Amino acid sequence: MQKESAWDTLGNEDLSKLAMDMFHRMMVHHTLWFMEVQHQMGRQEALEVMDTVYRKSFHTQMERLSKFFGFEMENGVPKPLLSLPKEKLLELITAASINWLANDGIWFQAVEFKHGMFDAKRCNDSCWAQFSPFEAWSVKRYLGLPEKPGLAGLKQALQFRMYAGINEQSIIEESPNSIVFQMNNCRVQSARKRRGLEDYPCKSAGLVEYPQFAKAIDPGLKTECIGCPPDAHPDEWFCAWRFTLDEEVLKQEV
Repeated sequence: MQKESAWDTLGNEDLSKLAMDMFHRMMVHHTLWFMEVQHQMGRQEALEVMDTVYRKSFHTQMERLSKFFGFEMENGVPKPLLSLPKEKLLELITAASINWLANDGIWFQAVEFKHGMFDAKRCNDSCWAQFSPFEAWSVKRYLGLPEKPGLAGLKQALQFRMYAGINEQSIIEESPNSIVFQMNNCRVQSARKRRGLEDYPCKSAGLVEYPQFAKAIDPGLKTECIGCPPDAHPDEWFCAWRFTLDEEVLKQEV
């Protein structure tokens, strides 16, 4: 006779909360594995291991969830998603991006309210040093970009970041070996502007975020900050960045 577990004593509401809490634990555990492999073996090896883990884990988990919830999988994608109209899928991706940004802000404020602005910015900048190259790897993997896709690859990748669907941005072809990226409307800064607040001074994070992203797309890319708060900037953009493909890299490719 099977012994009753503590779970058996819970009602539906508590069991539902426990299920959601376990999904959260799984996400954190997944992240901790990545961070530890990165610590022990370096970022590149950790990303290669993650690629293997993601493929196997996704298949295993979706197979189990599809059986539980009664939906089919088609080409590795839940069929209910494939059946949605395009506008609903775009709405879903936008909602995910907004949730990501909101989560980022909640983390920042939680540290700020307890430890102050300095420590919040320090944690924020360090977080970007980890997330930005990971996001570049993720986008590069999704798009199937080659190892060194140059400026063409960077232009494509910048349009698939989490920011891309919730901020307004533009890319200017400056020269054969340089582009300028402008954040024309930033969701965070625009919200502050509506409340009569000064720009959030995000330059310290940007100086980590953008160079790390570009280097992860192509090691030959160099990044220059044209302007980013607290820098003064024109009305048409909040921050702007110049990306250049190194001359030595260009010579090697000729």
